Amino acid sequence: MAFTRFLFSAGLLLLAAGYCPTAAAQSGSPDTTQVQLPLPQASPRALLQQTVGLTDVTVEYHSPSVKGRGVWGQLVPYNQIWRAGANENTVISFSSNVHLNGKLVLAGKYSLFVLPVSDQDWQFVLNKVTTHWGAEGYDATQDVVRVPIVPEASAFRETLCYWFSDVRPTAAHLNLSWERLTGSLVIETDVHAQVLAGIEQTLAARPNNWQLLAQAAEYMVQNNLQAEQALHYINESIRLNESYTNTWIKARLMASKQDYGTAVLYARKALKLGDKDDANFKAQQPNMRIALTEWQAKAY
Repeated sequence: MAFTRFLFSAGLLLLAAGYCPTAAAQSGSPDTTQVQLPLPQASPRALLQQTVGLTDVTVEYHSPSVKGRGVWGQLVPYNQIWRAGANENTVISFSSNVHLNGKLVLAGKYSLFVLPVSDQDWQFVLNKVTTHWGAEGYDATQDVVRVPIVPEASAFRETLCYWFSDVRPTAAHLNLSWERLTGSLVIETDVHAQVLAGIEQTLAARPNNWQLLAQAAEYMVQNNLQAEQALHYINESIRLNESYTNTWIKARLMASKQDYGTAVLYARKALKLGDKDDANFKAQQPNMRIALTEWQAKAY
C-alpha cells in the first residue's frame, strides 16, 4: 500500500508540473515521429562563385556520382531535358547582364538545364522558374535562352563538377564535367562600360581628386578607350598635382595617339619628377627608359 501511495503521489506531482503522457506512452506503442539521421547526401550540395570583371556569377547545384553506371544516353537520356545536377533545380545567377556564347542574358537568377542530343550535341538551357524539383514541371515556354554547344572528351570524373577556366576581366568559361565529357559556356561581360559608368559617377562626386583622375586615365590608356576623355582626365590630374605617375600616364597616352614628340617630352619630365628613393619609381624606371628610347627613334 505504501508503494502504491508513493506512485499515486508521484503521478500527482507530474501532473501538477504540466506533464502529459503521449498516446504512445500511454499505450506502450513505439514513437513514430519522423526523425532524420545526420547522414551525408548521395548527391551533396555545391556552391560555385566567380567574379568576371565586375559581374558575380554563382552556380548552386547538387553533385551526383557515376557509381559504375553509364551516364550519357543512359542515366542521362538523350533528347530529354536534364536538371544538370541532382535533386532541386541547378540555379545560376548573374549580378549584371552577360552574353552566353554571344546570346544576351539579363542580370538575375535562372534554373540551368542541359538537353543532351548526343555526345557531340548539347544545349544549355536557362529557365525563369527556379523552384522545381529537378525537371519536374519544366515548361519550355519559360526558357530564357538555349545555347548550343559541342561537348568535348575529358578525363574521367566520378562526381559532377562545375568549374571556371580562362577567367579574364571581360570573359570566362563555365564548364560542366561528368564522367568523360565536359561542356563549356563562354560568359562575356561588358566590363568596360561598367567601369566607365563607375568612373563618371565617382569623378562627378570628387572632381578635384587628382589620383582618381589619374586612375581613370590609366584604365583608359591600358584598354585603349576614349583617348580624348582620357586626355581630359590626365590634364586635369596634372593641373591639380603634377607627379611622375600622372606625367608618365600622359606620355603613354600621347604615344598611343602616335604623337611621339609630345610623348618624349612627358616621359623625360616623368623621369625627372620621380623620387629615386621611391621603390615604385625605381621598379618602373627601366621600362620607362626603354619606352623613351623607342619613342625618340620614332619622333626624330
